[in-house]
Parts: sequence; structure tokens; C-alpha cells
Amino acid sequence: MDCKDSIKEYSRSLGLDLVGFSKCRRYSELIPYFEERQDSHVQNEFEEKDIYRRVDPFLYMENGKTIVSIAFPYFHGTDCCGEGSRGYFSKYTLGTDYHGAVSAYLEKICSHIEGLGGSAVHFVDSNSLPERYIASLSGIGFIGKNNMLITRKYGSYVFLGEIITDLEIEEDAPAESCCGSCSCCIEACPTGSLRQSNPNICLSYITQKKELEDSWLELLGGRLFGCDTCQDACPFNKAAERSKLECFRPFDDLCRPDLEKLALMGNAEFRKIYRKASCGWRGKAILQRNALISLFQNVRDVEDRISEDDFASPRLKDIYNRLLRIFKL
Repeated sequence: MDCKDSIKEYSRSLGLDLVGFSKCRRYSELIPYFEERQDSHVQNEFEEKDIYRRVDPFLYMENGKTIVSIAFPYFHGTDCCGEGSRGYFSKYTLGTDYHGAVSAYLEKICSHIEGLGGSAVHFVDSNSLPERYIASLSGIGFIGKNNMLITRKYGSYVFLGEIITDLEIEEDAPAESCCGSCSCCIEACPTGSLRQSNPNICLSYITQKKELEDSWLELLGGRLFGCDTCQDACPFNKAAERSKLECFRPFDDLCRPDLEKLALMGNAEFRKIYRKASCGWRGKAILQRNALISLFQNVRDVEDRISEDDFASPRLKDIYNRLLRIFKL
């Protein structure tokens, strides 16, 4: 059995069936795209500002020969969240924080590669490389009009991880786009982010910003962290297979959030429930703020149940008074 088949077979034994291979090379063809985004001021603070760090995998392994791209399905069902509820978390945030979970899988695969005589380093959101582009080059899936990596088996409900190895492995054929004339995601996007190619007005990004202008407060629509609107509209997600990875099974508290409890939670409760999930990385105050926004939009007597004095944070006091002014006065 050659190295490629051995890696794929070992990955399948871990429950991972979408594994692809591409040549480790500089992605010079992407430089004009990244330059245009910078010139158009649509690059946000979560993105690497040095374009060349985004296109050069040799910065991470000087003698890299192959990049292994692996998809990790996370969607376990549709019965626990959705825009019809008073408040909801994006599907990707409902289970264990994917950074640690995916890293644990990749470490095992790296050990397997080392057993084959190669060196390997792995990444999960810990580098600036274009992971969706790499996954498409590896045949894992194609990049849709919503800029998500879409797989035929699991739709866009996948996390991505990469391994760079010095083993020279036959590359897979790149995936071809299957969107065709479909524009469901573009039409569904509530802010026109996809039509304008501007991620800075994507509601998923807005839910994670530290500071929000008043104009956004009425647009969150119950979103507590993330936005699934474009994914919910995508035909490839309608029949997406469910994940069998138990680490991503949703937590009950996130499936059916108690908004008042979430808005008033203390540090201990945050660490116990939310810190271990993917929605906790921006901190407690972001979740409290978004819960407050949803409460003011949906609960008639919220000002009789929660007051400014319930919050020690000046930011939360400020958002409370702004919401009171917008929704109640």
C-alpha cells in the first residue's frame, strides 16, 4: 500500500472520509485577489495583513512537498436551532470547540505519516493559508458563491484541517464548481454581503465584533453567534449527511438557549458551558450583548426583568441603555 492509500485508510479508521492531496506550492495566482480586497478596504481584523504569508506554505515547512486537506463534518441535525427561534447559535458553534477537536485528529494522522517515514505539521485556523482554496485544489469540495467550501456529501457543514508533509504524494484532481446559475445564497443574504463581496457586513462577522453601531442592533434577528442564512438556503445542504463525529454533537444549553440566563451569566457558568464551545472564543461579554439584543427584540417586559445595574461591564451597561432607547422608548 502506498503512502496516499495508507493515509486515507487510516483517516477512515478515525471516521474521516473526505481526505485530499495537493502539491505544496506558492499560490501566486491569489495575490491580485488579496491585493484588490485590501485596496477595497473589505479585509477585516481577523485576516492576516501580510499577503505573502497567505500564499506561501513554505513559511510553515521549508521542505514541504504535499498538503493533505481533511474535512470534518459537524452537523448533527436541524431540530435544535434556526431563525424561527428567539435566539440561536450557528450550527458550527453548537459542539466542542473545533480547534482542539480537529487538532487531536490531525495529531494522530501526523503520527501515522511519521510512521511512514515522513515529517508533518498540522494546522487548524493557526496559519494564514487559504484553506478553502487548498481544499478545492485537493478535490475535497468546491468554493460556492457564498465563499464556503461545499462538499457533495456533507454540504458546507465541515471544518477544515491541513497537514503539510515532506512526503511526495500524488495530488488529486481539483473540484469543479457546481453552483451553476443558482443564486439562492446571494438572494437569501440579509445584508447583501455576498452580492457586494463585502464580508464586513456579513452578520456572522457582526455578531463577533466588539463594537456595534446602532444600525446593526435591529438586524441580528436572534443571532447569538454566527449566521447560517446562506448555508440554510444552499441546495447542497438540504440533503447533507449527518456527522458521526461525537465531539461535535450539540450541547443542550446551546441548542435551546435561555436568553435571560445567558445575558446574566457569571464567569463560572461561562467557563462551564460556553468556553468549551466554538462560540466562546470572543469572550463572555459578546454573548451577553447578543442575548440582550435578542431579548429586547422579542420580550415585551425585558426592562422589568433586567436592569442596567445587573451588569458590571461599562460596555454592557451602554448596550442596555442603547437597546432601551431603540426598542422601548
